[in-house]
Amino acid sequence: MILVCGNVSEPVTELVCARLAAEGLGYRVLSPDASADAAVRSTLHAQWRNGDFDSGYFSGPDWRLDVEDLTGVYFRPLQARATCVAGASAAAAQALQAQRLAALGAVVDTLPCPVVNPIIAGMSNSSKPHQAMLIRACGFAVPATLITNDPAAALAFAAEHDDDVVYKSISGVRSIVRHFGPQQAERLPLLRHGPAQFQERIRGVDIRVHVVAERAFATCIETPSIDYRYAGSDGQPIVMQPTELPCEIEQRCIALTKRLGLLFAGIDLKETRDGEYFCFEANPSPGFLFFERATGQPISTALAHLLAGKPLS
Repeated sequence: MILVCGNVSEPVTELVCARLAAEGLGYRVLSPDASADAAVRSTLHAQWRNGDFDSGYFSGPDWRLDVEDLTGVYFRPLQARATCVAGASAAAAQALQAQRLAALGAVVDTLPCPVVNPIIAGMSNSSKPHQAMLIRACGFAVPATLITNDPAAALAFAAEHDDDVVYKSISGVRSIVRHFGPQQAERLPLLRHGPAQFQERIRGVDIRVHVVAERAFATCIETPSIDYRYAGSDGQPIVMQPTELPCEIEQRCIALTKRLGLLFAGIDLKETRDGEYFCFEANPSPGFLFFERATGQPISTALAHLLAGKPLS
């Protein structure tokens, strides 16, 4: 039996559940949202002995799932929210929700079955500089990078790279990658309040690679937009299609996923005209629905088979 930890109204979690049902695989959904409503309330029970996880179960209004019966867990509590709790203030409800998620994450990280993905494994994405070092250790090229809150240093870095530089957040919070130009230079005094990441702009074709254990699904993305995720909102065209990676690059993607402690990752690459591959980041909870719809690649099917303990064909 498979456990899905997530909000089924969130599109990616909804797709995972739909694929599990289509494949005839049994699953249960544990909502990460705290609620006083008994109709959706869920329970977690876990026991440790001598410092090691010993036993436990998850349950809902009409089901119970013992840990030893789990074949896999899909963990995506991105849309968890603190709902009203009888007699509690909004601040107390938020604190209770934080405790709930911390307890759930602690248990999920210790389960003996495959987990997609453990919280601790996704922590590298909270620091882009740290993750970049791990990416480089796997043999990938990474762009020249400056992290600073010094406006003068930012301007010098841009000049060093012929003013062809992009900027982005250094944290795991999603940010839009934008070109650093005169308008941004005018706002550089604000940099004093918090550092940002500046990188040389790498010209080439964007490639998104979804790694599911030992399988890799690569998508070629062609768009004039700097950040392909926002091509539509930028009014730019975008064309996506499946592509084949050189064997060495595919193996690097799989090796990087393993090094980060992940079973499932979304890796962003750029292939230059010279055939060099740069790697920007690895997302531990990728929104793969966008890519599967555009290309028809069976990413969700491979994920379902992984969670069920079935061979990945």
